[in-house]
Amino acid sequence: MTDIGRLVRDIADEMRGAEERGEVATYIPPLARIDPRQFGLCVVMADGEIHAAGDSEELFSIQSVSKVFALTQALGKVGDTLWRRVGREPSGTPFNSIVQLEREEGVPRNPFINAGALVVADINLAGHEPRVAIGELLRFMRYLADDDTIIIDEAVARAEQATGFRNIALANYMKAFGNITHPPELTLGVYFHQCAIAMSCRQLAMAGRFLMHGGFYEPGGPRVVSGQRARRINALMLTCGHYDASGDFAFRVGLPGKSGVGGGILAIAPGKAAIAVWSPGLNANGNSLLGTLALERLTEATGWSVFAR
Repeated sequence: MTDIGRLVRDIADEMRGAEERGEVATYIPPLARIDPRQFGLCVVMADGEIHAAGDSEELFSIQSVSKVFALTQALGKVGDTLWRRVGREPSGTPFNSIVQLEREEGVPRNPFINAGALVVADINLAGHEPRVAIGELLRFMRYLADDDTIIIDEAVARAEQATGFRNIALANYMKAFGNITHPPELTLGVYFHQCAIAMSCRQLAMAGRFLMHGGFYEPGGPRVVSGQRARRINALMLTCGHYDASGDFAFRVGLPGKSGVGGGILAIAPGKAAIAVWSPGLNANGNSLLGTLALERLTEATGWSVFAR
């Protein structure tokens, strides 16, 4: 049997010594100042045991990893009618691309690219002020992680708003097709703040447990979502969670996963573990370079790939 604690420490040691670390996201000024030498890894097992190493308690901007939780919340509000406004197919394009929207009449390919996440934010806004909608999401994530200290980094949120010209364009373009129902600036306010949620690897892995447990908060505990919905969210993470590198992530790691340009990745081994890794240096596709490598090492050693027999 694999000693998971030792494996996690060994992987962290290997990643700490890696020379090639990728490049931090420079277009959001607070992220550009993050030390790329940092690395954290946390594995929460199905029985509740936690294994962590490296900078696993350091807070980082989860960015697009928040899309998993925002989607879960939106599905709770409107159910499968959400899929009338957002597709479920891989995009094959960068996370902030606008090219498919005109051809597909303002309907984004999936909820994990920026355009799709903006539609999800519009659903979660639900006629309220942005601060109400983002407060609801923050409370949901605190509940999932069993941690009331999770915060929004207001400096990151302000930087998102000051530099988010592509997202502003996406929201206005979809508004022209009627797929954004609120004033775009309000929907954007929700989106920018959800991306600025700051969490540690430990908090993020804890928040992802319901996807490991088939929709349950914990074994024998309350349901967060139905088993079918948990499976479908995991399926979307596997096929769409890493943008135009989702196929490569599935090939190398073989787990449902969602990345963010803050360098975090949430990965789920159904029935076995919820995993969060953070290394702020990104590869050419905007995904954590060492985070991806660490998860590849983990699944190779444990056999946790969903494709393993």
